[in-house]
Amino acid sequence: MVNRPRGSGRLVAEKRTSQSRTTSDRKKAAPKKTKPKSARKARNAPKRGLISGMFFGFLGLIWRVLWGFGWRIGMVVSLLIGAGVLYIYTTLPPVSELVDGRARGSVTLMDRNGAVFAWRGDQFGGMITADTVSPYLRDAIVATEDKRFYYHIGVDPIGIASAVKINLSEGRGPLSGHGGSTITQQTAKLLCLGVPFDPNGGMTEAEYENDCRQTTLWRKIKEAVFALAMEAKYSKDEILTIYMNRAFLGAGARGFEAASQRYFGKSASAVTPAESAMLAGLLKAPTRYAPTNNLERSQQRAGIIVGLMEDQGYLTTSQASTARTNPAQLSEAAEAKAGGYFADWVMSDGPEFFTRETTEDVIIKTTLDQRIQKAGEDAMKQIFEEKVSEGSKAQAAIVVMSADGAVRAMVGGRKTQVSGVFNRATSAKRQTGSAFKPFVYATALELGHHWNSTVVDEPYTIDIPGSGPWSPENYTRKHYGRVTLEYALANSLNIPAVKVSEAVGRENVRRIASDFGIDSDLAEGPALALGASESTLIEVTGAYAGILNGGSSVEPYGLTELRLLEDNEPVMGTEGGIGERVIREEAARELIYMMSKVVSEGTGGRAKLPDGREAAGKTGTTSAARDAWFVGFTADYVAGVWMGYDDNTPLKGVTGGGLPAEIWRETMTRVHDGMPAKPLPMLRPAPAPAPQNRELPAPSNRQTSENPVDTVLRDVLNSIFGAGN
Repeated sequence: MVNRPRGSGRLVAEKRTSQSRTTSDRKKAAPKKTKPKSARKARNAPKRGLISGMFFGFLGLIWRVLWGFGWRIGMVVSLLIGAGVLYIYTTLPPVSELVDGRARGSVTLMDRNGAVFAWRGDQFGGMITADTVSPYLRDAIVATEDKRFYYHIGVDPIGIASAVKINLSEGRGPLSGHGGSTITQQTAKLLCLGVPFDPNGGMTEAEYENDCRQTTLWRKIKEAVFALAMEAKYSKDEILTIYMNRAFLGAGARGFEAASQRYFGKSASAVTPAESAMLAGLLKAPTRYAPTNNLERSQQRAGIIVGLMEDQGYLTTSQASTARTNPAQLSEAAEAKAGGYFADWVMSDGPEFFTRETTEDVIIKTTLDQRIQKAGEDAMKQIFEEKVSEGSKAQAAIVVMSADGAVRAMVGGRKTQVSGVFNRATSAKRQTGSAFKPFVYATALELGHHWNSTVVDEPYTIDIPGSGPWSPENYTRKHYGRVTLEYALANSLNIPAVKVSEAVGRENVRRIASDFGIDSDLAEGPALALGASESTLIEVTGAYAGILNGGSSVEPYGLTELRLLEDNEPVMGTEGGIGERVIREEAARELIYMMSKVVSEGTGGRAKLPDGREAAGKTGTTSAARDAWFVGFTADYVAGVWMGYDDNTPLKGVTGGGLPAEIWRETMTRVHDGMPAKPLPMLRPAPAPAPQNRELPAPSNRQTSENPVDTVLRDVLNSIFGAGN
């Protein structure tokens, strides 16, 4: 061991060794550090970390690129939308110019007492606003169509998302079914994005409206832009005002004022919660939920709306309960289903530019008596329910008019609560059968013969050139010998009618019938006397009215006054009424007497009225019973009834003296209920007059205006009938 002097320094080697040892000692003294397993694994898989980094880096790059393009594209789209909104904003007119968007006008029809009973065309009841309409109705619309209406900017993303979700859950396309449109967007659609209908634009009105209702994505985008412009231009109440005035609500009603008047007979400012709910419920499907189509379905829909109003705080629990317990009911005019056949006839018979094609709002006063109309409808219903087999397709028609031709009621078929369907009272041309015979006897009476002139009922044959011999037969297949004209008509004998027609001249019979108003083509041959010609019920009834009024022709009419809505002076007046004289009053009085015997003693016995009220008329049954008629009158009214099948199927066991006469009796009994009985304006001969022994004597009252043909025919009457051919 080497001793170092005290205080001497350490050797360099020793120092290094010492330092080395010290360092080694520190390392040994320090705790051993270990790397986590994840780090070891990372060192063992260097390739995977590289791929991940590249992947996420690529995603980041794509995101940066998309973001770069996205905000630029968004900016461009926003600028385009803004430009579109600004442009549309500058084109939007004042609200007052947008409330009435109809391409057609309307026709309001009133009865003889001035009560409205029907509407035609596009009805617009007048402008209403969000301030003047019933608050219940305003709230019902918002609750039903757009509960966030007062909070969005014209487009409601929440509503759209909800609608898309519902559509997809129901298996439809995202834009099919529920649209999620706001009231503002719906108003944009009603305005057809500001493009008005152009009659000369190559589209019909229906095609134009279908185009406006498109639901394509591009259309929805344009609607959204238009809605934003509207929100910028108008207040919420102004937008709601446009919507309430332009919405179609069924039965030709445009706007809630027209609908309220149409269904409830009151202004939209006065509707109740129940009525408001029913009106708002129409917005979903106007035709389906129109109360005139199905009141019960409309009430059920209204119940849903009441629930929405209650949930959203527009109705208290008590108000909602009252609305459910007392659902809205139709007005009497609405229950009449828009006037049915009569209204259709007036519209088709009036001037086209003021009715079917009017661009103005027109008021038409008519001859209709709603009490008499109901009498006819109820009578037909009763007879068919009680006396016609269930499932029968037989049809019937009724016309009631005054002696001057003013039509008081019209039933064009068994289904009375309809409109726009085939009207058998005015359009069906059918053979008249024996209902034509009064015009044969009117001709004889006009030539100076009388009710008690006689004719021989016997086998009779006429040789028709080109057709051969023709032998008419009575319905009973019997012959009654010498009979008076009164008896022949009362019992509807065919052979005497033909013999009289041939004696007085078919041309004269044809002229008399035509002058009385039977305008249809009349048969040329001898079967003319038996009603072989076709005519309409309204023509025949009008001709009988000429007999009742003393022998003057009438033109059946339904229109008495036509004026424009804003005018007090009528544009036109009565179309129709009493025309020229056809036969002498004395001849008409004799004919009425003869026709009264049809009811009191002849084939029309079932038409006899209660309480001894006098009535006259004539039955009619055509070949093979394809048509059955009864047309007759009292001192107050004339009524005609036709019955048959549309396809000419023969009636089974029905003649004019059967069911038609019963329908006539039931109708006229109701019509005259409460009215004093008046005597018929007829001849009243002395009791039990003795029959004359000569046949069709020479006229005792010749007219100075008698033409030469009539004179010749009159002079040969006795010789013709004496021959018995």
